[in-house]
Amino acid sequence: MENSLIGANYDTVVVGAGNAALCSAIAARLQGVRVLVVERAPKEKRGGNSYFTDGAIRVAYEHFEHIRKVIPDIPDEEAEDIIMPEYGKDDFYADMMRVTEGRSDPKLAKQLVGKSLGTILWMKEQGVEFELNAANQSFINNGKREFWGGLPLKTKKKGIGLMEYLFKRLDDLGIEVVYGTRAVELVKEGNKITGLVVEQGKEQVQLSCSSVVLASGSFEANKEMRKKYIGDEWEAAIVRGTEYNTGDGLDMALSAGAQKYGEWSGCHSIGTDYNVPKFGDFNKPGDIFKKHSYPLSIMLNKDGKRFVDEGADFRNYTYAKYGKEILKQRDHVAYQLFDAETRPLLREEYNLEEATVVQADTLADLADRLDVNKDAFLATIEEYNEAVQDGEFNPSIKDGKHTEGIDLPKTNWAVKVEKGPFYAFPVTCGITFSFGGVHTDPEGRVLDDKDKPIDGLFAAGEMVGGIFYGNYPGGSGLMSGAVFGKLAGTAAGTYVLKNTETTGA
Repeated sequence: MENSLIGANYDTVVVGAGNAALCSAIAARLQGVRVLVVERAPKEKRGGNSYFTDGAIRVAYEHFEHIRKVIPDIPDEEAEDIIMPEYGKDDFYADMMRVTEGRSDPKLAKQLVGKSLGTILWMKEQGVEFELNAANQSFINNGKREFWGGLPLKTKKKGIGLMEYLFKRLDDLGIEVVYGTRAVELVKEGNKITGLVVEQGKEQVQLSCSSVVLASGSFEANKEMRKKYIGDEWEAAIVRGTEYNTGDGLDMALSAGAQKYGEWSGCHSIGTDYNVPKFGDFNKPGDIFKKHSYPLSIMLNKDGKRFVDEGADFRNYTYAKYGKEILKQRDHVAYQLFDAETRPLLREEYNLEEATVVQADTLADLADRLDVNKDAFLATIEEYNEAVQDGEFNPSIKDGKHTEGIDLPKTNWAVKVEKGPFYAFPVTCGITFSFGGVHTDPEGRVLDDKDKPIDGLFAAGEMVGGIFYGNYPGGSGLMSGAVFGKLAGTAAGTYVLKNTETTGA
């Protein structure tokens, strides 16, 4: 047991230790208040879901020169060979509203978009290092590196690096972190938060504090909550990240009077390697099991049928919802199919030793090696190949190269699967985080059922409901965590200082 917590008194306690939580802790500390970070996981498993990401982070950068401010060491000669389409606030906001079908809370979406570049530059000031997301978001075209999809930026060393940089900043600022400590209850007097109850082993400690920032993730690692809110089939979903995101923060907030908000029946999920670990593996982090080159594939289930338009859009705008479609298939499995022409174009994760792949020189042999209905499998591929229309294939744009005459079209990047060898990558569904959360205002203040702030209570990261519905633009989760983490921490620190002035403490 951490004896230092007995009788401890802090200004702000941050619950969680991922990207959003640490941004909150740093922002609060920069206001001059005393901050404690409470983390349920042991130290060796710290970092929340953020530790497992590939570090891609979406930002409204307007033009390439803003990116060069974030990455100042890009040589001029390299910059001259980069084509990076402008991606401004209007573009980011339009993508948010398009993929959520207009359901994203406009106030929260505008805050996310409007604060994105400033937050990235603030993160850089805190020691976070960034690099171009070249391997996964660009192609070489006529000797130029051409970026696509509005996601050219990532943190160095992926999520591992992000968390290393943020934890180092915590150390520099003297912010205390306690591990193996589970927050279980908010202490409330009237409408004001005055403390937090935590568990260490079998003992409970009540901390006195003036404000609490809840940034402990959603409920994706809680099998019963997944079944209750998202559906029975979600019991079978693989958890891509930390095993500790079981909805503790949500339970505490709702018990304290917070308003439930957002799409509790929805989540971010992806197609991931069929043999992925059941939870995020701290020995193999970095999002290495994902399989995101499916727009160049056709994807078939065990019945030998296609079930999504693989080329409906860039993978940035479809991958977070296609995991759900894979989960619906028999035995929760599908096969991404490529031939010798498309295989060299696949993302880096397909080349790792962890990638599960079945290879054969003919489609008939491939079908024999898969657990599929062979006749239907071969018939679907033949029907698809006959439907592919002429046109120029270009994976750096939505090229319009499509199919005609089949019930389920492929809208872009439709190329025939006909040149051996052939490759099938089996995938299943991995859940990243649930979309339901609590209602906050744009500054991160948690609201009650009358849309009034609960004094001293703030939330950030996955706990903020109302931003994502059904889908999300790739990289916006990390950006949301950082934006609302910084905002919530700043608001918590400001609240403490104002409260201190008012009481004369």
